[in-house]
Amino acid sequence: MAATTTSSDVKLIGGWPSPFVMRPRIALNIKSVGYEFLQEQLGSKSELLLKSNPVHKKIPVLIHGDRPICESLVIVQYIDAVWASGPSILPSDPYDCATARFWAAYIDDKWFPSLSGIAKAQGEEAQKAALDQVVEGLVLLEDAFVKCSKGKAFFGGDTIGYLDIALGCYLGWIRVTENMNNRKLLDEAKTPNLVTWADKFCSDGSVKDVMPETDKLAEFAKVLMAKFRAPPPN
Repeated sequence: MAATTTSSDVKLIGGWPSPFVMRPRIALNIKSVGYEFLQEQLGSKSELLLKSNPVHKKIPVLIHGDRPICESLVIVQYIDAVWASGPSILPSDPYDCATARFWAAYIDDKWFPSLSGIAKAQGEEAQKAALDQVVEGLVLLEDAFVKCSKGKAFFGGDTIGYLDIALGCYLGWIRVTENMNNRKLLDEAKTPNLVTWADKFCSDGSVKDVMPETDKLAEFAKVLMAKFRAPPPN
């Protein structure tokens, strides 16, 4: 039986530009769970965040009742387990589930650092090498998509699943990176299935209202880079 939830039961501490915050937002939308979105400001941490996530002191944090749950993919797993409303997010087959978890870990541990490394690369050669590394990872994920989707629209099959959320949350930042570097990362030649998948993912009802606009995200990226490159205070 589907759980009935009001927004007062569920709070999400986060920020609109964060790909990690997008993950629980999409999962909550898939499950049709109402929630209160408590946005943190760049450069400051609220008392509620520090109290709710004293270990990492990072967003996102889901507060269900008075219990905090931290780390984006852990939160997605929790949402899937707690609310029976909407389709399942994690695959029911143990092998498919293990495969989805493996690739989600690869995305966060190996692929995402290469994406974020583009902005930190010094010089043209270093930047090209960083861009090449991102594309190499996407080619691996193209192959994973073919195997996981089994000919369907998403990694999760007919509907958005765990691995779709794990990778899809970065699509806004991929677009910003493409625009800033004048180079396609997702392209028809090397990743045709992922190009089609990305369009379907972004137009899905659970995603389109939480996916940041590219121009707005690009402006935020400029602020972030200026902050990153600013000399430390004396």
